[in-house]
Amino acid sequence: MNLSTLRLRRNRYFAFITVKGFQLNNHDRVGFGMPQVSKETASQIAAEQVKRQKSTEKVDVALVEADGNGWVVRGTCPIDLEGHPWAERFEVVVDQKGKVKSAEYALL
Repeated sequence: MNLSTLRLRRNRYFAFITVKGFQLNNHDRVGFGMPQVSKETASQIAAEQVKRQKSTEKVDVALVEADGNGWVVRGTCPIDLEGHPWAERFEVVVDQKGKVKSAEYALL
């Protein structure tokens, strides 16, 4: 065996080890390093957001749906408009890290 053949064999073997060592499957990449927010935590985050923005203590969460980017939380909260009680519908989008991405409100 000459020196060039030895280098060639060593490089092939090293490349094989390197590729196999860093091979990732699809299930290995999902959620790598990202905290995943649960359904209950997403509803708590959304309820706290509504309480802060609308200055109310009562928030009724009706539905929590999984979205491609996180959770969509829908529900109602009571508000006071010039002494008259009204119900307001809300929709809050919480991403997988637990941050509120958007919040929409509408009177019922």
